[in-house]
Amino acid sequence: MQGLVNVEGTRWRIEECFETAKNEFGLDHNETRSWHGWHRHVSLVMLAYAVMASVRYQANSQKPKKYNAEHDSRRPLVHTGNQASRRKTITT
Repeated sequence: MQGLVNVEGTRWRIEECFETAKNEFGLDHNETRSWHGWHRHVSLVMLAYAVMASVRYQANSQKPKKYNAEHDSRRPLVHTGNQASRRKTITT
């Protein structure tokens, strides 16, 4: 029974991949008249989808770098000091 559930889960993931490829890369936008043209179109679309999935996985797995002013040699673009002391009072 567990094997059947695993197969169905795999099938669902494959169908999701094809649906994404149709929507984002135009997998279903081909009017080829030969097997060779169809094969080239599908191969190119699936290659583009694989590259996009790889880039998306790498981008989502990286944690954003935290900025630490004390231990970083870079300087912030904006001075973050006490803003109250920098204001000038207007006297009339």
